[in-house]
Amino acid sequence: MKRIFQPSLVLPDRSRRRFIQGLAAGGAILGLSPLLKPVWAREAAATATGMAPVLSGTEFDLTIAETAVNFTGTPRMATTINGSIPAPILHWREGDTVTLRVTNRLTVPTSIHWHGIILPYQMDGVPGVSFKGIPPGETFVYRFKVQQSGTYWYHSHSGFQEQTGMYGAIIIDPARGNRIRADRDYVVQLSDWTDEDPMSVFAKLKKQSDYYNFNQPTAVDFFRDVADKGMGAALDKRRMWNRMRMSPTDLADISAHTYTFLMNGTTPAGNWTGLFKPGERVRLRFIGSGTQSFFDVRIPGLKMTVVHVDGQDVEPVTVDEFRFGPGETYDVIVEPKGDRAYTIFAQAMDRTGFARGTLAPRAGMTDEVPALDKPEWLTMGDMMGTMSHGDMPGMQGMGGIDHSKHAMSGGMAKGDVQDAQVPREPGMAVAAAAPIRVRHARTEYGPSVDMRVDAPRTNLDDPGIGLRNNGRHVLTYADLHTIGGPLDKRGAEREIELHLTGNMERYTWSIDGLEFGKSTPVHFRHGERLRVILHNDTMMTHPMHLHGMWSELQSPDGRFLARRHTISVQPAQRVGFLVTADALGRWAWHCHLLYHMDAGMFREVVVA
Repeated sequence: MKRIFQPSLVLPDRSRRRFIQGLAAGGAILGLSPLLKPVWAREAAATATGMAPVLSGTEFDLTIAETAVNFTGTPRMATTINGSIPAPILHWREGDTVTLRVTNRLTVPTSIHWHGIILPYQMDGVPGVSFKGIPPGETFVYRFKVQQSGTYWYHSHSGFQEQTGMYGAIIIDPARGNRIRADRDYVVQLSDWTDEDPMSVFAKLKKQSDYYNFNQPTAVDFFRDVADKGMGAALDKRRMWNRMRMSPTDLADISAHTYTFLMNGTTPAGNWTGLFKPGERVRLRFIGSGTQSFFDVRIPGLKMTVVHVDGQDVEPVTVDEFRFGPGETYDVIVEPKGDRAYTIFAQAMDRTGFARGTLAPRAGMTDEVPALDKPEWLTMGDMMGTMSHGDMPGMQGMGGIDHSKHAMSGGMAKGDVQDAQVPREPGMAVAAAAPIRVRHARTEYGPSVDMRVDAPRTNLDDPGIGLRNNGRHVLTYADLHTIGGPLDKRGAEREIELHLTGNMERYTWSIDGLEFGKSTPVHFRHGERLRVILHNDTMMTHPMHLHGMWSELQSPDGRFLARRHTISVQPAQRVGFLVTADALGRWAWHCHLLYHMDAGMFREVVVA
């Protein structure tokens, strides 16, 4: 059972600052000679500090090796491509055929997956699924035609190499010219670094899933509840969480206790900087390369207009803030004014740390760095989905999201509270219509599953825990509309429903209660149009990535919203999307939280 009353441990201020902000001059040694950089790279480097090398054209030589790094004051070895973190930015053009010769100088096998790129399955780069991997000392040649444009990225699909630095950006110019006008163009790649061996991190999570969670409820929180609600209600609230064997602060498995968050391979203290001239339109290509981290991004003093998501142009929507997870990409346009600097602030969802950079007219200028927002507790809606009338002792006043415009009903099957009726949160409406018919597979009733949500929420206009009613305009999935509509106008011929499942105490993650090693492939018939439902039975957000095919996200009433390659499914949420099975072969489908994938939230898809 989790230690719900565990005191919140705090690192000494000086040590904590170093963990969160890192070294000002930390990072990897760039191994690429300046003479090998194309003109485009030299021009970009002249307007930014800490930028990865850029390689353009149709022929590429990439070498995977170990490189010495120092982000925190402790030297470590990283896994790099051409000696840099991030790896070189690959600049392609739609319609070209690219050849990438990847040489492995490691002592273990490796691979590169081209995330979001439509290509033959043999070139997808997933060992054991689409190819055998690249053995030590050997070179594998990837060759495929570029059939799309936009912002994408690439990373290792072997072991924990992505965690140790093996990721980079891909920028693809459209064949017919770019509809998005910008005077400056920067990649902003966010990631997380740990000095620990990732296998050690994984072992700690298996032994104690909340090992890195230092936001546990404390005695101070308890006495605050006593003052607000009375002793009886405060005790009931704690008793309820203990009985469910859950913590309301399980927002992220790994925190800034071990992570240093990076922006373009630069620590917060290093302060990656992109230069601009006042009045220019600046395009920022945000890439979520965090191994285990969701980031909430804002630029105080600037509105961001989202114009491009997961490599696809979207109808522009202007916001103050957006959240995105591993695998997702968001391009925004900003128009900085005046002779001043602006902070690019990307705080982790659990509010333990942040990545940070600066937009400025001149190098060396800085702006104030915001304080981290206060971490919020998961609500009962996050835990159980939609809810009906009734009482469970201690659940009154849990508070949180305003559900007033969404239909709510249902319950939950979970251990001691299987048949409990849960009261509404403030502003929650009760559904007039019948609840969704939820089908749980027989395999979900086993030791790998500690929770099943019987009344999921289907709304897409929820920004998520920590972003609700924060006084800022926050982007939601409901705001996204891909220009051009669906690629395939057909409706669904068949429906597949999969449940995202797990057991927090055992740190097992699965699909339909089966870890990858115990599962069988999901079969798509070549050419068919499928409706896929992902139903999250857990209390964590999972960014689900389907390789090789587009996922066309739908609204709750079945309207097309956005073309995605990665869809983040919130706790107790149910989302639907359409897939055209037009890619023959064997493909991976998994949670892009690397430790969740390694623990079993992974399936093979066979299109035949």
